[in-house]
Amino acid sequence: MTPKDRAEKAATAMWGRDNASKWAGMELIEVNEGAATLALQVADHHCNGHGICHGGVTFMLADSAFAFACNSRNQSTVAQHNVISFIAPAQPGDLLTARATEQSLTGRSGIYDVTITNQTGQKIAEFRGFSRAVKGPVFDET
Repeated sequence: MTPKDRAEKAATAMWGRDNASKWAGMELIEVNEGAATLALQVADHHCNGHGICHGGVTFMLADSAFAFACNSRNQSTVAQHNVISFIAPAQPGDLLTARATEQSLTGRSGIYDVTITNQTGQKIAEFRGFSRAVKGPVFDET
């Protein structure tokens, strides 16, 4: 099995159980070893009292992209620590794209950067996720 095949199979298994990302309206665009891209169209129910996309929704999109990237090797992996910097507000109707990229993987610990942009390429947020591998695979490879 190639690394891309493994990443896609892990993503399929995770997506099938990921009710939260689907409930929020996210779409899994692409996955590869150590990388993932998800998208979300900002709807009215994603917006806060200022009429812009709620920061928690932006964080959730980044966190989901991070999760698919760090589980791409079929090793169950969870978030250990995450941080986000909001750069510009996302507006209702914006199409947000979260691109997660592995920066480091040493033993059971990984570091992933996620950039969120809108449909014009404007940077909305930067997220850094720190992962920790736990017991078990995402899917059975035997």
